[in-house]
Amino acid sequence: MKKLPIAVIIIPTYNEADSIGKMIDHLFTVTFPIIKNWDCKVLVVDDTSPDGTYKVVQAKQKQFKNLFLSLSAKKTGIGGAYVRGFRYSMTELRADVVIEMDGDFQHPPRLVTKLLKAIDDGYDYVIGSRKIKGGTNPKGWGFKRLFFSEIGGLVARMIMFFPTRKFFKITDPTSGLRASRVKGFVDTMDMDHLYSKSFGYKMEFLFQMIGLGARYTEIPLQFNVRNAGESKIEPQTAKEIFKTVFLLRLNDPVTKKFIKFGTIGFCGFIINKIGLDVFATILGRFIDSVGVRNTFANAMAAELSIINNFTLNNRWTFKKERLPWGKKLIRKFTQFNLSSVFSGIIMPSLVIGAGTHFFGDDYRTFFLIGAVIFITVPLNWFIYNVFIWKKIQ
Repeated sequence: MKKLPIAVIIIPTYNEADSIGKMIDHLFTVTFPIIKNWDCKVLVVDDTSPDGTYKVVQAKQKQFKNLFLSLSAKKTGIGGAYVRGFRYSMTELRADVVIEMDGDFQHPPRLVTKLLKAIDDGYDYVIGSRKIKGGTNPKGWGFKRLFFSEIGGLVARMIMFFPTRKFFKITDPTSGLRASRVKGFVDTMDMDHLYSKSFGYKMEFLFQMIGLGARYTEIPLQFNVRNAGESKIEPQTAKEIFKTVFLLRLNDPVTKKFIKFGTIGFCGFIINKIGLDVFATILGRFIDSVGVRNTFANAMAAELSIINNFTLNNRWTFKKERLPWGKKLIRKFTQFNLSSVFSGIIMPSLVIGAGTHFFGDDYRTFFLIGAVIFITVPLNWFIYNVFIWKKIQ
């Protein structure tokens, strides 16, 4: 008989003696029997709850052989609990998929089937979302909790993913109902250096899974009102989440690269500005038209800026993809120079020329700044990454 893949439902608990027994009963007697193609197990991660939650679990273990308990002597936070749960699931239970789930019925246990169905369909990461069609927040939530969920989630998405398409496809980054494929994803995640052991862990797990290239999707989550147990939301949760997503984005390799790119771009802008002023003064002796003069002056200044930017980016921003001196470097520089004729020379020069022709030479720097920000920077960033210093060359 073919061995079934293993799915481990990880449930972190703290003072949930009133609800955990009912959740365990429901999973093993209602949910699991209809799942035929997975070997489902439950791992409760408890920090020695004062109300004896772990004792309820221990009693249930006599009834259900696939029920496991990870007990800690001290409270480590929900992030710490999930790290412990992930590791236990991989090393002791040989999990193929791990599912993050609350034990108080706020996450409907019937959604376990939909999470695993999405995994069967080829997805590596499945998120229960309250924001898509069919998903809802509890009707009993007050304004403060609803505001945090809606605005907090939006801000977190913007910091982590804007302006990429992930911003539009991941709608509920604070959701606690998720299924993750282990091989190639959870087993390669860095869980030793989390920015947060509180609710911020959700952002880190999400960011890492997406960064690892996980194929992801969302399923509707009808989030229920808590009827029993103790909320895991802490007073500093909002601050913790915003700190975490800021650090995630700031330390992301792409962000670091863009900061370097921007720094060098600013140096290039200074060179462009000085060159424009110098060449405009020189050409003023031969060309009377302000617009024409500034068009040619900026074209020459832009070429100096391009040479500077290419050289410094090759040595610093794209150090890992650095082009060594030789034919390849010359070919790539020529390629970049030709591709930059439009984005770095023709378009900005025409904008500056036309702008100063109609509004006067006093607006020369204004139009230079606008052309660089809205034309040169985005196009050059695209050209640099896609054509010049792409990883596979």
